[in-house]
Amino acid sequence: MSERDTGRARFYEAEHLVHRLFDNVSSSRTVQLAGTEVTLPAEVRFASIDAVDDYVRRVLALPGVRSSFERAQQPVSVRERRGQRSAHYAARVRRSDGVPVAAEIAIPSAAEGRWALRELVVLHELAHHLDGTTGPAHGRGFVLTLIELVGLVLGPEAAFVYRVVLSDSGVG
Repeated sequence: MSERDTGRARFYEAEHLVHRLFDNVSSSRTVQLAGTEVTLPAEVRFASIDAVDDYVRRVLALPGVRSSFERAQQPVSVRERRGQRSAHYAARVRRSDGVPVAAEIAIPSAAEGRWALRELVVLHELAHHLDGTTGPAHGRGFVLTLIELVGLVLGPEAAFVYRVVLSDSGVG
């Protein structure tokens, strides 16, 4: 049994701050953070679950991701999630006949759930897959995995934003 995820709410509050920074960045893509001017990369927005699935496969195939995370060798399927409130990662999924299959990311894509069809949300769910630590789902191991993954995929500026916002929020 995994530890209780007591820092989950605080983590999500901090992550929403990161999302707002990306959402509200000026046309120059620069923000001031911790006394530093940072140029944020453009964030991918997906049009479909198939596009998310393709993106996840490409991220897992990146040499930097493969060399940094042992679990990048394990495939992850992507499916549409009913409802609109959350995306979800499951390490072990069972078919209707009870046979275990690959890990799975479920992303809402209905009109009300389109908020989840963004790169930062997909990287969050993928970080759950890559995090090989035990402990709370949004604990220190996950936070470090997410920051490293964001740095490998979006660049050091995006990783810096996560590191500063999460640290300032008392996360990690």
